[in-house]
Amino acid sequence: MSFSARGIWREFSHSKIGMTGIVILAALFLMSIIAFVTIPVEIFKTWNDPASWLLYPKSAQPAWINYFQSEKIPEHLILQPQSSSQQLSSVYVLTDSFAVNYQYDGFPSDFIYQYTAKYIGSPLLQLSVTRPDGIELHLISISLPFSNTETTYTSMLFSTQNVIVKNLGNDKNRYSFPFDALSSEKIIFSKLDENKILKGNYVFSVHLYDVSGKPTLEKSNLVIGGKVFGMMGTDELRRDLSVGLLWGTPLALFIGITVAIGSVVLGLLYGVFAGFKGKATDEILMRFNDIIYAMPALPLLIILAVTVGNSVFLMVGFLVIFGWVGIAKVSRSMAMQIKTLQYVEASKLMGQKDRKIIFKHILPQLLPYAFASIAISVPAAITTEAGLSFLGLGDPTFPTWGQILHDASSYSAAARGMWWWILPPGILIAITGLAFVFMGHAMDVIINPRLRR
Repeated sequence: MSFSARGIWREFSHSKIGMTGIVILAALFLMSIIAFVTIPVEIFKTWNDPASWLLYPKSAQPAWINYFQSEKIPEHLILQPQSSSQQLSSVYVLTDSFAVNYQYDGFPSDFIYQYTAKYIGSPLLQLSVTRPDGIELHLISISLPFSNTETTYTSMLFSTQNVIVKNLGNDKNRYSFPFDALSSEKIIFSKLDENKILKGNYVFSVHLYDVSGKPTLEKSNLVIGGKVFGMMGTDELRRDLSVGLLWGTPLALFIGITVAIGSVVLGLLYGVFAGFKGKATDEILMRFNDIIYAMPALPLLIILAVTVGNSVFLMVGFLVIFGWVGIAKVSRSMAMQIKTLQYVEASKLMGQKDRKIIFKHILPQLLPYAFASIAISVPAAITTEAGLSFLGLGDPTFPTWGQILHDASSYSAAARGMWWWILPPGILIAITGLAFVFMGHAMDVIINPRLRR
């Protein structure tokens, strides 16, 4: 049967299971686009840098579980400021305000203010909060270190600092219930008459006063500590798992598709050339093929990852080296059948070169098999990479799904019930493999006349 790209697509588009695979693959490509557009490359480069995730919670569940809870678990909030400034006589005042509508049924675990100020002299920084009932609580006033020249100063203020606890303790007489344990969070977020959450709008205000210039706050973040965060939660290293899962999608597709195409193209050319030439050439090439085929791939991949390197690009090369031999055997047998057909014999008699006969008359007949082989080889490459990463032999600089599972295993996520660290990458690996299996099955129906009937 003669095949063309248009004819293959016409046959493929009538397969429901094949089109299901296409839809899943389109969704994966959409996730990859979202990763490139919404997540800066710098974030994924700092995936294993603990300092980059200090503001995130440790081992927090996904925020959407609150939709299934009768009592709302406090969400970990990283707030961005609304900035304003004014000149009061000789004093310049810079204000950053952080508004939060607190509607949870538990107290925050803590709060942290992180800032980077650029100034000359020694400006005064004040932090206060206005509660939903209109009461304003003064938290802290500090002078930044003096400097004769323009300097940049970075620091953090914690709710557990003695000064903040002491200042809030002075407001303790406003409350009509006894404090069992004096904590900043309890004083700020409690009702006056009972030890319960005061829900509503809170505004944290940061004022920076200076008489010698106009200081700036280049970084200003307020963190309200909680136990749930983001779409996919966080791991033990405070990393946002949605970042790893999203960036893992283009990485998985790159590894799977690159390995599949490389293996199929190499195996197809090798096998067709061996089958077409025949005789001694075929014998020598296939004996070499048998040697590669007999090598245990996984142990060799482990040895190569340990000795040569575990770069993701090296891993792709290793997977191609071990992935082409089976395809070469099948394409050789198909080429040996096709070369006996009359139009191929006629091309030889007309004096056409072997290269032209192979590329014009034989390889086009193997296109459906090539497409099916690519589709089937992709999940094998993805699962192999995931397996090596799970064993700790993957590239740690890339947040692949296998690397996420390896980290989950290292911190005993399963024993601790951290399902959000295990299930999402496992499900994504399975869905990606299923998409290509569906497409491979549809292509198999096109190739095999018995299945088509």
